[in-house]
Amino acid sequence: MPIGVFDSGLGGLTALKALQEELPKEDYIYFGDTARVPYGSRDKETLSRFAADNIALLRAYDVKAILVACGTISSVLLEGLKEEYPIALVGVIESAVAAAAAATQNGKVGIWGTAASIGSGAYARRLSVLGYADSIAVPCPKLVPLIESGRISAEDPMVRQALEEYLEPILKGGADTLILGCTHYPLLADAIRTIAGEELALIDSGKESVKTLREVLKDVDLLNEQEQGSTRYIVSGSPEEFARQGGAFLGLELFGKVEQQDAENFGK
Repeated sequence: MPIGVFDSGLGGLTALKALQEELPKEDYIYFGDTARVPYGSRDKETLSRFAADNIALLRAYDVKAILVACGTISSVLLEGLKEEYPIALVGVIESAVAAAAAATQNGKVGIWGTAASIGSGAYARRLSVLGYADSIAVPCPKLVPLIESGRISAEDPMVRQALEEYLEPILKGGADTLILGCTHYPLLADAIRTIAGEELALIDSGKESVKTLREVLKDVDLLNEQEQGSTRYIVSGSPEEFARQGGAFLGLELFGKVEQQDAENFGK
């Protein structure tokens, strides 16, 4: 049985790559809803429909667990989804917050996320529960469209302008740790370090969630022991565009290996 992973687009590949490194014996089904990206500006009703479609698509492949590699869905809907579906659903919030709490030296944690993620308050509430009430949450609506168009370099004026804008309140507020609360954002890690320096600890929410998923599968004895796993890539938009950008990030040749399926109303 494979592990399902979904995101609105390319961002979830950061979590998938971490999964492939941590659990190389597993099979994976990755679904990128590239025809409907971005999710961060959507209302809750629309997000609920998208999540239902994506989960239904992955369950059609008999997945044993799903990594919700989308900060927006994890922030706004995950608890309700866990109650609705009889399958292990792991999001990106709790493990990222735990990692940030372990990393911060001064107790000041910054949070980047989509407008929906930041508006939900999910990261800030979890940090507060752990005793870190002095968080600095910044919505970053420009970042996903830039990343989905392949723009991730600090040399790109639009990327630099956006990063400087969103880093300003984080650095002025004295945060020493920044949660990248959308799985797209780690693709900008090098650019962020170019501008902010190495002193700011970056927490990759997707990568941290992999540790949680591993423990979930271990607890129910569902870890694979095959020699080497495989990955199937499915998108709702252009397979060629995903193959070009996703392949560059993963360091793989994906042309001819990405399938297209329309997620719209898949859950109906």
